[in-house]
Amino acid sequence: MTGLEPRAFTWVIKGRLAVCERIGGHGIQHRRVRREEEIVWLLSGAGINTVMTLLAGGQNVANYQDAGFTVFHEPLVGEYEQKDVDRVFSALDVALSDPDSVVLVHRDLVDDTIAGLLAGYLVHSKLVTDPILAIAVIQEILGRPLGPEGRALVPVGA
Repeated sequence: MTGLEPRAFTWVIKGRLAVCERIGGHGIQHRRVRREEEIVWLLSGAGINTVMTLLAGGQNVANYQDAGFTVFHEPLVGEYEQKDVDRVFSALDVALSDPDSVVLVHRDLVDDTIAGLLAGYLVHSKLVTDPILAIAVIQEILGRPLGPEGRALVPVGA
């Protein structure tokens, strides 16, 4: 296997924090062979050693663990409350606390939720102090606008 870059793979913090669509594809597009190829690429091509999945179910968690990833499963479903956002931020804090960790965060798609969480994490971690700037940075990194649902996940007074 040579590896295959996951769809929408993008570095948020170069060499430390990345985002992509669900490894192996989402819904009926999911393929075991594709997942295996993407795992190979993540390990050898990108140096990812930690995966945070935001999927409701534990799909692929065992596969990630078998491949040697440290895995965080922080499901986000339905309407998000502040406690859900705080839980994800806390898990990211833990995942990134090891200076050698290289973290990948994924959901089915790189959507407003994941974009908003990443912008919010930039503020939460004090990497960016201005929420408006954090939104602009994530929009630039992901190459897509952030809608109202995503913007609502960015803390205004961190």
